[in-house]
Amino acid sequence: MKHLIFLAIGCLVLAAVAIGCGGRNKKADASAAEAALKAEQDSIAAQVAEKQKKAEDIMKTLPEEPVFDIVTNLGTIKVKLYSKTPLHRYNFEKLALSGYYDGLLFHRVINGFMIQGGDPNTRDRSPEGVAKYGQGGPGYTVPAEFIPGYRHKKGALAAARRGDAANPMKESSGSQFYLVQDEAACAQLDGAYTVYGETIEGLDVIDRIAKEATDNRDRPVHDVIIKKIILDEKIGQ
Repeated sequence: MKHLIFLAIGCLVLAAVAIGCGGRNKKADASAAEAALKAEQDSIAAQVAEKQKKAEDIMKTLPEEPVFDIVTNLGTIKVKLYSKTPLHRYNFEKLALSGYYDGLLFHRVINGFMIQGGDPNTRDRSPEGVAKYGQGGPGYTVPAEFIPGYRHKKGALAAARRGDAANPMKESSGSQFYLVQDEAACAQLDGAYTVYGETIEGLDVIDRIAKEATDNRDRPVHDVIIKKIILDEKIGQ
């Protein structure tokens, strides 16, 4: 009987030691995972900083109204940025040249109205990610720049924003934009949303995107991808 008792106690001690080691191993694994995540985040931050530095160097050489190519899987849209909306022009240049828009989607498409993209949340194609489409941005807004001569004509490039109740100053989203497909339907937005550019080539691409089949949230059934937004080699410099 004594031997059995000592054997049981010995087993309990070994089990406790094993549990203790397991706990230490889990902590070590968690620490290693945290270190790996931090290293990855630091690497991404360094890459972003380098891209932004290069973007700023290029921006110093741009004309007042540069032209950018919005390259999608359905064609390319050339847009000219307006000189009289410098805050929005600067922001779009910085994001485009640093690769911020690469791989994002046109996540909201309404035929007979407009097409909208530029939400970083659209990089996540999972059901959980899709539920957050339209809510993302770079963490800041851009002050409104309403210029009477800049209106919502077909192909106009304008900044999306939150509604008036939550955004009485009508500040623009830091990254989300839309392109007008139907001038008459969007005329009501004049003086309420900042127009900061226009399409000079690719109106047919806007129409093509607008005609894509959508779900009940106006999201295209088949992804409309912004492959990249780059400075037009012939016109933008």
